[in-house]
Amino acid sequence: MGHKSILNQSVILETPPLCYASLTGSCLKTVYPNEVQSVLYALFGIVALLTFLGNLLVIITIIHFKQLHTPTNYLILSLAVADLFIGGIVMPPSMLRSVETCWYLGNTFCKIHTSLDVTMSTASILNLCIISVDRYYAVCHPLLYHTNMTTNITLLMIIICWTLSVFVGFGMIFLELGILGAEEFYYSNIACEGGCVLFLSKTASSVFTLLCFYMPAIVMMSLYLKIFHIAQRQACLIQNTQIISHQHTVRKTELKATKTLAIVIGVFLVVWTPFFIRALIDPFIGHVIPPVLFDFFTWVGYVNSTCNPIVYAFFYSWFRKSFHIILMGKIFQSNSSRIKLF
Repeated sequence: MGHKSILNQSVILETPPLCYASLTGSCLKTVYPNEVQSVLYALFGIVALLTFLGNLLVIITIIHFKQLHTPTNYLILSLAVADLFIGGIVMPPSMLRSVETCWYLGNTFCKIHTSLDVTMSTASILNLCIISVDRYYAVCHPLLYHTNMTTNITLLMIIICWTLSVFVGFGMIFLELGILGAEEFYYSNIACEGGCVLFLSKTASSVFTLLCFYMPAIVMMSLYLKIFHIAQRQACLIQNTQIISHQHTVRKTELKATKTLAIVIGVFLVVWTPFFIRALIDPFIGHVIPPVLFDFFTWVGYVNSTCNPIVYAFFYSWFRKSFHIILMGKIFQSNSSRIKLF
């Protein structure tokens, strides 16, 4: 009896851990030590909290202070909303999935979560594209800027941006456009109980990454190269003529805003490029990239939403001033919305 008991224990120990041991077709589970799980929960939790609170401050700042009601700041507001959703809605379930290596929240919420994840990421890069267009007109065509980038036009562009993002995010998941052309492989090798991954077929990965990342990235980099070329030429002209006027002061302000937003776009491209490279090549190499690496690239991309408010606070003195006013509760005072920030 003792010998048989030992054999039974050996079989149990050699059986790989599953997300749902009682269900057939369950996903395999990677079990991390308790100490590692605690560290990961703390790290991801802090990132999610900072992302949510930082972008909430940006949103309150732009909405509350009337001096900030400009087309450029409306675009920053739209970007902050996407980042807020990532910190408040997307990150917490992703944290559970990354640490537990299983999805315990049901298939329906998996689809909703993945759709929101794709939607917010797409909204971020499309908002950044619009921001690059805004900066291009502000610096390269200042006389046309107030005609072509009015508040109404900006709001229309934001609505189009979010509509396209929702269509991409929810259409790709709920209409199963992401697995188009690879249905048999997906249901035979990927789909399992306790799993929640973004699977893309060769066609879907090519179209998705090209339209939602690579093409917008090329547009943004091209516009900013043009902007900095014009800005350098204008700086040399001003320096040579030694003319100081209100027009040049305004242009200097526009250039500073352009540099700050260029940093925001640069951070976005740096942190999200590994994820989109992985998303593009993985279907063509047989989906062999480990899930741990996929999770790592995803969280590196998420950190972009944490960095944006930090960039604003570091480069904009009026953002720091507005943050201080909000945190001190002064926004509840009468006429606080008309405080001059710069």
